[in-house]
Amino acid sequence: MNETPPALVSDSVAAVDLGSNSFHMVVGRVVDDTHFHIVDRLRERVALAAGLDEHNELTDKVQERALACLERFGQRLREIPEGRVRAVGTSAMRQASNAKAFLARAQAALGHSIEIIAGNEEARLIYLGVSHTLADDRGRRLVIDIGGGSTELIVGERFEPIRMDSLGMGCVGYSLRFFVDGKIRAEDFRRAEIAARLKLEPIERRYLEANWENCVGSSGTITAVDAILRANGWSDRGITASGLRQLKKALIAAGNTNKAASLAGVQADRAPVLPGGVAILLASFEALHIERMAVSTGSMREGLLYDLLGRIRHEDVRDQTIRQLCQRYNVDMAQAGRVERLALHCFDQVREAWGLDPALGQQLVGWAARLHEIGLSVAFSGYHKHSAYLVANSDMPGFSRADQELLAAMLLGQRKRLAREVFASLPNSEAELAKSLTICLRVALRLARSRSPTPQPPFTATARRGALELGFLPDWIDAHPLTFADLVEEAEKLREIGFELRVR
Repeated sequence: MNETPPALVSDSVAAVDLGSNSFHMVVGRVVDDTHFHIVDRLRERVALAAGLDEHNELTDKVQERALACLERFGQRLREIPEGRVRAVGTSAMRQASNAKAFLARAQAALGHSIEIIAGNEEARLIYLGVSHTLADDRGRRLVIDIGGGSTELIVGERFEPIRMDSLGMGCVGYSLRFFVDGKIRAEDFRRAEIAARLKLEPIERRYLEANWENCVGSSGTITAVDAILRANGWSDRGITASGLRQLKKALIAAGNTNKAASLAGVQADRAPVLPGGVAILLASFEALHIERMAVSTGSMREGLLYDLLGRIRHEDVRDQTIRQLCQRYNVDMAQAGRVERLALHCFDQVREAWGLDPALGQQLVGWAARLHEIGLSVAFSGYHKHSAYLVANSDMPGFSRADQELLAAMLLGQRKRLAREVFASLPNSEAELAKSLTICLRVALRLARSRSPTPQPPFTATARRGALELGFLPDWIDAHPLTFADLVEEAEKLREIGFELRVR
């Protein structure tokens, strides 16, 4: 779980992309809090997706290669504060069954936290990065990004995505699957293109009807293809369907990826994954009736930096996501506000004793309080379970998988029996954080149960490890026997997990 960025204390921000083919790092210098200039870039081909074995586990060999790369990146990032670096893992990390174990080692090597993001979040960040490199004109555009393990498609206007999809096809996976041992034959291309068309088929109609006016491509595959077409004189203005067909013909004539590396414009480290990427690009052109694709220098890495600037300026897309979820599920915002104020009042008094990060804790408590009743849109019975399910499984722009899992655990634990299993899927450090914040949320829910607009009287919360004592005005408890009974019941439930709650 990433901490909230601190106030602007340095003029550097950085993004790290643990891609399925290559790892990238960019460092930017912030200009007037709204823009940045890139001052450094690093790229290493790690081939993470190629290191997935038959059980979808990252092999020891690819892990060591990745960790060595991250240690080198970490040296460059050592002087940049945690809140000004955002590192994310994408398709290969999403697929890896041993991702959590690897993630702990990767974070230690990099020296910064790393998020594994969902496909739609990857698409959002790609669009953010690409749109900032284009003219700020009106009209819809289609953006396509072919990565090592997935392909993202986005239709948007100016800086706002309208439709986003992430498909499980990438240049690494398709090259390994269809161009075995580096052989390139016409039949291999035919099978790869058909497979890509099958992936595109469910969304094809919606994109054809989206009324986009121009197409833009990003990513290593697309910039590499653009360079090859220009170097061979097959296109001098972006990527065209005829240029792609000439490239396909040249690759088949080469016969294998080693010989393909000698084609003009082909980089040696790109050759092994070039056929799979070209097949996906050809299928995309055919399925979506693309005539010409412009090529953007922007990518997810730049999108990460712009997203980071938004957080620093307190224009966090995650807050917008929470608002939209509340609207979608018709949340009673007055009640959510009451719960949030009470939970934050409790948190502010216990955070020091429990060693909780103030900014991070305030964010999580606030988000959980606002979302705690979204499950009522499904049913009152077990609504905490429905709330947790919706948060765990919804597309939530700005949130990583880890963010959503932590919030879902808090919502699952907000009422009824607080079983230890609620936090079992979280890493130990996050499990303790989630449990502490959930207790603050549960106390607030008990105190706000009447849903009365009358402000609750101030209370004190005195904490020590494994214990919390709530103090009220002398005559308040006598005047509110139902609330007192609620708190006594809460104390009994918390006792089951070895936590002591006292009321005086």
